[in-house]
Amino acid sequence: MTLLNDQRTRRRRLGVAGAAAGLLAALLTAGPAAATPDPGDRPAAPEKVSKSDAAEARAAIESGDIPGQDEIVHSDNMKHVTNIPKDLLPGTNSDLAFQGRYAFAGNYDGFRIFDISNPKAPKTVSQVLCPGSQNDISVSGNLLFLSTDSSRSDSSCNSTTQPATEKSSWEGMKVFDISDKQNPKYVAAVETACGSHTHSLVPERRNVYIYVSSYSPSASFPDCQPPHDGISVIKVPRSAPEKAAVVNFPVLFPGEGPDGGGNPGGPTNPGVSKTTGCHDITVLPSKDLAAGACMGDGILLDIKDPERPKVIDQVQDNVNFAFWHSATFNQKANKVVFTDELGGGGAATCNEAIGPNRGADGIYDIVGKGDDRKLVFRSYYKIPRHQADTENCVAHNGSLIPVKGKDIMVQAWYQGGVSVWDFTDSSKPKEIAYFERGPISTDTLVGGGTWSAYYYNGYIYSNDMVKGFDVLKLSDRRTDPAERVRLSELNVQTQPDYFD
Repeated sequence: MTLLNDQRTRRRRLGVAGAAAGLLAALLTAGPAAATPDPGDRPAAPEKVSKSDAAEARAAIESGDIPGQDEIVHSDNMKHVTNIPKDLLPGTNSDLAFQGRYAFAGNYDGFRIFDISNPKAPKTVSQVLCPGSQNDISVSGNLLFLSTDSSRSDSSCNSTTQPATEKSSWEGMKVFDISDKQNPKYVAAVETACGSHTHSLVPERRNVYIYVSSYSPSASFPDCQPPHDGISVIKVPRSAPEKAAVVNFPVLFPGEGPDGGGNPGGPTNPGVSKTTGCHDITVLPSKDLAAGACMGDGILLDIKDPERPKVIDQVQDNVNFAFWHSATFNQKANKVVFTDELGGGGAATCNEAIGPNRGADGIYDIVGKGDDRKLVFRSYYKIPRHQADTENCVAHNGSLIPVKGKDIMVQAWYQGGVSVWDFTDSSKPKEIAYFERGPISTDTLVGGGTWSAYYYNGYIYSNDMVKGFDVLKLSDRRTDPAERVRLSELNVQTQPDYFD
């Protein structure tokens, strides 16, 4: 692993077993190893669109229906405070986590720590080179966790990309000690079945449990053979993180057939992803609940015993959902918002041709009690602005904005930007604020846009895959009460009880 010092006057290599001598010099010469995009959450490679689509994109810009190339637009109640461009990590920016005055920003090539004590002028504290897409990130106490879901030659931070067909490749979870934010230390690696596309923390006083979400995109991957119908549960002792290990692999989709009892996908249900694992799980520890977005299925789980989560209910939407991507509870835990990552994040799905119900959020009420609770569909939500055919746009990661008695969240939509919307009435969701940039290109579909948009201690922070770290300020009477809520730590996939 290499720590890339922001000021370039002091470059310190962190000790990692097996690191080759002279690694830093080689990395600075050759550049960080390229991260291979994975199925789902993949930025679109440059792709020439048809002349007619390009012409339509330019016409929409000229008419004012779509912002100009890279032009920033936003609602009157949203302010763009600042942008911090990428620096020493050139890869795709990914997820965010927060602790005290720090923001932790994942990147396919590693992670970056910001001091956000002054949100108008965030400062880089450190940048760590550790390639392994997608580097989904979270923090708990003095520990930081990174997901690796691309084939690597080994578990070290100087690993190289391996072909997905290579049996000896490594994928899984990495654990860092961040007690010194300027000098994070790599302390453990845990290999998991099919790697770790994302992960969610269930923190306890002595241990941190990690729910590792991954899935089998193809039977041709030797390290990820079906059936892959569950999640890996890792136990990390806080006092001895080097002893982190997988303690269970609960099967969430039992049933007949090679892939268990999840959605069978196409050709039975064309366009719907066959369930061979979970993409993302959001836990609500205060209610002993979790919601899983699992390719072709949405599930509700009881996590009273964190090592043995059990499914309470399971739903499918074979009409409009293509790929169940992520989940968000409301504060009362009587609703769940599931997102549909239509096109894997690499397509233009926020246009008139796709319509308002595909590539959208699905809002579900939770009705009943205990093990008899059910997920009941109420409505869809999608941003009300059409995007150009050269813009990848899809429902992505967001968080609640803590307003007591209201259900309001902020959400990333890749090149669709950032949307703030109210689902207090789960059958009639409505947008109340937005921020977006115009297309990166009017001739070519180039992947980009905001990966995550989260509310933390009075500001919205967005990690744009291409443009960098954005800070936004929302000023609206409907959300102003959230200013009084202060958190010491936030991993959005481990939802806090904001009003406890």
